[in-house]
Amino acid sequence: MWSLCQPSKKVADNAGVEHIKSLVSTGDEGDVEEAGLLPPIFESDKATSAKSVASVRAVNAYPKLTFDSPVEYTHANDGSNRVFVVEQVGRIKMFDNNPDVTSSQTYLDIRNKVAYGGEMGLLGLAFHPKFKENGFFFVNYTKNNPRETIVSRFKASSTNASQVDPNSEVILFRFKQPYSNHNGGKVLFGPDGYLYVATGDGGSGGDPQNNGQDRSSWLGKILRVDVNSTEKGHYGIPADNPFANNKEGLREELFAYGLRNPWRISFDEKGQLWAGDVGQNEIEEVDIITKGGNYGWRVKEGREDYKAEGNSTPKNLIAPIWQYPHRDGNISITGGIVYRGAQNPSLRGKYVYADYASGRVWALTPNGTKSASNQEIVPRAGAISAFGEDQKNELYLCDLGEGKILKLVEN
Repeated sequence: MWSLCQPSKKVADNAGVEHIKSLVSTGDEGDVEEAGLLPPIFESDKATSAKSVASVRAVNAYPKLTFDSPVEYTHANDGSNRVFVVEQVGRIKMFDNNPDVTSSQTYLDIRNKVAYGGEMGLLGLAFHPKFKENGFFFVNYTKNNPRETIVSRFKASSTNASQVDPNSEVILFRFKQPYSNHNGGKVLFGPDGYLYVATGDGGSGGDPQNNGQDRSSWLGKILRVDVNSTEKGHYGIPADNPFANNKEGLREELFAYGLRNPWRISFDEKGQLWAGDVGQNEIEEVDIITKGGNYGWRVKEGREDYKAEGNSTPKNLIAPIWQYPHRDGNISITGGIVYRGAQNPSLRGKYVYADYASGRVWALTPNGTKSASNQEIVPRAGAISAFGEDQKNELYLCDLGEGKILKLVEN
């Protein structure tokens, strides 16, 4: 997920992150190898060539609410003022988007289905574009015995229902998880109406099964499916998926591959898909995802060589638009969102993202799709596990360590 490895004591001391809630799972020991002591590989704080961001700070958006390990913030696009927070333990909380709100209610409770702990849990939520008509929403969670990822659909009895029956679940698909970490977890609908699912490489360290490059595997991918089709039971394969109808045993659901752990992905106003891909020992990266693209893992970690199979490198690997090295406590990227709200005009069009371990928040200004410039905007926001938007496209941050939902405001 966002915390892929135990920060070394030196990193923790430098970053002041000893208090962060541990999300370290077994099987990833040695993933960092003295992270933070490596020399710079790529500039991470170059001054933006575009207009700089106004001075901002992160504040508690709902001072009277707290949550149990929040990992997602979203809305149903139903015209109401409701927003939803996913708790990693297996609950979805709902409340009115008002800074003075005093309570939230449980919209869905599937703790009895979810295996929670470390990087496992209820990890993603997406409402159907026609939620007002069909009441459908989709989740991504992990379970045990056997250990699997489940992508499933639930149905609200009405648009304004205050609770959803856990027995309304319909499983779209499931796949095995060889280890307990690197689960991905984000689900979201694209502008094309299809459901996109981010999956990690299956865990441990170094992708021992080479899932990222294995196009027959579910793991280390961005998947894309048609939830309005019944071709495969409860979903279908979009006709233009890169490996639709192939005869070689490649995964038809695959949209892009070669990813290590794209914990959070998002679409911008242009329809570009952005991913924050959590790195191994040295580099965190931001990718712009294109159909059929190979983003290099485990042959590459960011732009650097990692483990080429048979001393050969696949052709046409896509480099990140941005990367930063492990230093000063930066060791685990939390993918963000291209800001399109009104309250922080200097952020418009910039990709706002964070590092889970150091708590730093940056604004990335793209220059086309292959390069960008970067500006730190908050030096320490918290243990940021995810970014989300309300119905007015205002940006929110999930602070997993403190159980708060934050937002950026100008000083």
